[in-house]
Amino acid sequence: MILDVPPKLPENPTRFMDQLRSLIRSRNLAYKTEQTYCHWIKRFIRFHGMQHPSTCATKEVEQFLSHLAVQRNSSISTQRTALNAIVFLFREFLQQPLDELSFELARKPRRLPTVFTHDEAKAVISHLEGASQLVARLMYGSGLRINEVLRLRVKDIDFGMQQIMVRSGKGNKDRTTLLPESLLKPLELQIELCLVQHKQDLASGHGEVYMPSALNRKFPEAAKEPAWQYLFPAGKLSKDPRSNTLRRHHLLDRSVQRAIGAAIREAGIYKQANSHVLRHSFATRLLEAGYDIRTIQKLLGHSDVRTTEIYTHVVRKGGFGVRSPVDEAF
Repeated sequence: MILDVPPKLPENPTRFMDQLRSLIRSRNLAYKTEQTYCHWIKRFIRFHGMQHPSTCATKEVEQFLSHLAVQRNSSISTQRTALNAIVFLFREFLQQPLDELSFELARKPRRLPTVFTHDEAKAVISHLEGASQLVARLMYGSGLRINEVLRLRVKDIDFGMQQIMVRSGKGNKDRTTLLPESLLKPLELQIELCLVQHKQDLASGHGEVYMPSALNRKFPEAAKEPAWQYLFPAGKLSKDPRSNTLRRHHLLDRSVQRAIGAAIREAGIYKQANSHVLRHSFATRLLEAGYDIRTIQKLLGHSDVRTTEIYTHVVRKGGFGVRSPVDEAF
């Protein structure tokens, strides 16, 4: 089953959530944003006993946001995400702008990211093999999120410029990041394997990949072209939930996450870590090497440099590079 492709909506939606999704897509927001907004709006509706949002106002929104902070002990970022979703609901969808909000602010602090040392990152990667290892190397070597790696197409690898083009990343933004020298050969081999699989799919009457609807209309034949094939194709064909077409999608993130989780345990690392720690570690290594924070921000795709600055708190382990007095000779 394809999990990250937007399901088809009725041409003239009548159900509340279908109408909401239709508006979100008309604003060209990322599907991840659509999923997040719908999740929080459903929670808001359930919190108020399935009351229709059009009958709610500022008071009901304040009650829900305060509930997240006080009863649910949500983090600041979680409460902010819920707020963004609900403001979109009232201002953009219902056309009922909210008054100035006054609610209990979340106080759960934002945690510092876990990072691997370089040796730990190498140990994790060494316990992986095949596509999962290459995905991990790209996360650590290029600072990509796991889904950014898995959604790469053949055309997104620019060997001449030695860069990777990330399409529709977080916030539905495009960016470029570096293509590590050590990954040139492995990526060339991965593309060869990908295109061999593509030829086999074409021979069996398939060979299409998912294309965003606008591109699919503009370039109807592109879905079968080699350049548009996923760099990390799934092991079997999947049925598109909108057209029922059998297509080869990309690897699922959860399968790679499981593999990386197992590699972390096999490497004997006891930090609270997951696949995303490889991206954190990329940022930390660049800071340790003295690269400018703005450059790192662009490579990571952060819209706000303050998000990138959190990594400055985890470099130079042991507290700001201070030498402990206990390390002095007695």
